[in-house]
Amino acid sequence: MNINGLVHVNINCKDYDASRKFYEMLGFEEMWVVPPTNTPEVAAAVGMPPYRVKGALLSLKGATPPVIIDLLEWRSPMDESPPYSHLYHIGLARIAFRTTDLLADLSYLRGQGVEILSEPATVMSDSTHGSRFFLF
Repeated sequence: MNINGLVHVNINCKDYDASRKFYEMLGFEEMWVVPPTNTPEVAAAVGMPPYRVKGALLSLKGATPPVIIDLLEWRSPMDESPPYSHLYHIGLARIAFRTTDLLADLSYLRGQGVEILSEPATVMSDSTHGSRFFLF
């Protein structure tokens, strides 16, 4: 294998504009607007019929290496099924962001009305080292 990095993480949403505002609050910015339709070749490559979509690639300001989210609202076809109800569902479950001040970010997100799913906790990597995290 010759993999040497990550291109982006795809997140499907039901309201692109609202979701974009959420990720902008976290420090992301639009870097490339996704075409609303694409060629039959591209549709076939992603296993879909011809489609309509609203979305963009969002990049985290100042992140090195870049952190990029492919945020998409599928217009046609569209699936109204709810997202995963728990984190142990098969498939992608979450994105973990690194921070320089966990408690300040927790306070900021609370002040923005973001639903906080857990208080900070520590996961130990060995007997003396751990990482603090919270879910939102």
